[in-house]
Amino acid sequence: MAVITLMTDFGLKDGNVGVMKGVIWGICSSAQITDLSHMIGPQNVREAAYILARSFSYFPKGTVHVVVVDPGVGTARRPMAARIGDWFYVGPDNGTVTLLLARAEQENWPLQFVQLDRVKYWLPNVSFVFHGRDIFAPVAAHLACGVPLADLGTAFADPVRFPVITPVKTQAGWRGEIIYIDHFGNAASNIRAENLGEAMKHKENILVRINGREIKGMVDTFGQRPVGEVVALLGSTGNLIVSVVNGNAASQLGVKVGDVIEAVLQ
Repeated sequence: MAVITLMTDFGLKDGNVGVMKGVIWGICSSAQITDLSHMIGPQNVREAAYILARSFSYFPKGTVHVVVVDPGVGTARRPMAARIGDWFYVGPDNGTVTLLLARAEQENWPLQFVQLDRVKYWLPNVSFVFHGRDIFAPVAAHLACGVPLADLGTAFADPVRFPVITPVKTQAGWRGEIIYIDHFGNAASNIRAENLGEAMKHKENILVRINGREIKGMVDTFGQRPVGEVVALLGSTGNLIVSVVNGNAASQLGVKVGDVIEAVLQ
């Protein structure tokens, strides 16, 4: 039984997510649909890319991941479907798969991309502004119900990617930046466990600097420090994060995406 995930910047007020599900079930009634997120920041393709990359492979092989964060809807940007490893992507070709492709290439996953130009797999009437309903939902349904990826469009090999900013090695450790603020206000950076390496064996000696604040030592989890204390730790996906115990680091520290963060390995 096919699984389809949906991720959008639609929110839940306007019924758009429900309509996409209705389209999918109208074509592939056996599909199991789950919501990955509908609270992506409006037009925030980079945020969608981050959530997709960290979530993609936790689903069963063959899952179709539909992402509609599409500021270029109705323009010349390509509608796309792709095989990435053992999973599928359906959505705009606007960089959403950038981080996922980096992992796929590192792990030698098979890749296949098609431009969605076979209109028989779309709804009969296509709006300029709701390709999630009229193109991506029906294509995902056909894919989930057995239509081969190659039948959905014309093959291509150059999906859009945005520049990925990687942390920089310094004499003292690593300098990176904040790439995501989560629901709790935790600030995730692009400095990862593999960057910190052997220093994590003595994480109590690592010094983290952000927005003029110094955090001495890293912890394993939030509850190891008192409520209200600023802490640094590794998040569930291995990124260095800054948090306030039972609080909101983004608000308390004035942290935003793009801010510089440093890890000093002492």
